[in-house]
Amino acid sequence: MSSRVHACEHTVGVAAPAGVVYGMLADAVRWPVFLPSVVHVERLDFDGVQERLRMWELADAATDGDTADDGAGDAADDGAGDAADDGAGGAGGGVGGVLGGRVGSWHARRVLHPDVRAVVFEQEDAVWPGSVTSGVWSVRPAGEAECVLGLRQECGLPVAAADGARREAEAEADVYRRLAQVRRAAGWWERLDELLLSFEDRVRIEGPAELVYDFLYRIGEWPGRVPHVERAGVREDVPGIQVVSLDSCAAPGGRTVSTRAVRLCFPHAGRIVYKETRTSELIAAHSGEWSLLPDAFGVTAVAAHQVMLRQEAVGRVLGAGTGLIEARDHVRAWLSRASTETLGLAKWHAESTVRRLR
Repeated sequence: MSSRVHACEHTVGVAAPAGVVYGMLADAVRWPVFLPSVVHVERLDFDGVQERLRMWELADAATDGDTADDGAGDAADDGAGDAADDGAGGAGGGVGGVLGGRVGSWHARRVLHPDVRAVVFEQEDAVWPGSVTSGVWSVRPAGEAECVLGLRQECGLPVAAADGARREAEAEADVYRRLAQVRRAAGWWERLDELLLSFEDRVRIEGPAELVYDFLYRIGEWPGRVPHVERAGVREDVPGIQVVSLDSCAAPGGRTVSTRAVRLCFPHAGRIVYKETRTSELIAAHSGEWSLLPDAFGVTAVAAHQVMLRQEAVGRVLGAGTGLIEARDHVRAWLSRASTETLGLAKWHAESTVRRLR
């Protein structure tokens, strides 16, 4: 089918310095914690200027971080299923985001131009080779603490498509949505060092990585096996792409917290990465990874977290007068307790299975 190129370009004012906004655009690996629609970014190659990325994104992600329930997607190169997606999102653009409330994936090539604060990108849908969207992010200073953020993207649309007008409208809306996400995230620039926290927990296991991975993968069986998990609902319409809803009581005081997440499972790499699409009240964004580091005698299981706090909820949840330092300690202790307990049970599962087999 023949196609035509549709180009759209829009700008928006951002209440943050141009350097801060450009840095946020350039650091795509951290987009899952900054941008609600981005689930995961893998950097495949980077020479300091040019990079290749593999990205996964949700459809219709609301700017408050609560996204679509449905999840299906494309496979990771090293094992997140063998499935196809039917959406095209963007490493800085994409026609209509991901269609049908699913997780789409694509490959992207980007060239960073810090001298002029621009990021040029070209992305190709992982399922439909030849379906390319290209464009450029630009940042122009408008004062010491303000700038103008621009996004131009070009994409191919079928010439004879009966819904051509709708597709053009979706492309325009997609540009506006991406600009709004970056503007919102950049608006926290003065307090990002206080709002963001990254940490990990490690547990040494004398057992095979395959058994540990199996325990972590079977999250639907955690109620009754992991004490802090009260309920787990799992959908895996496409192998390796899980949409999970959890009720857990790991928070201090034992109150139940309900969350929802998308998990990308890479069995051959011993990794499960996830992005919470519905977070607890105190957390604005939460992404993480379960990873296994095998050696000759067993495996080290690692639970890594990247969190952005929701500042306006701190006083409401933890009490008037509570600051971000206390909130950081609270969230880290809570998440660390949950992940350490889970890894401890994965250790028991792997080691006890090995003992039974001997």
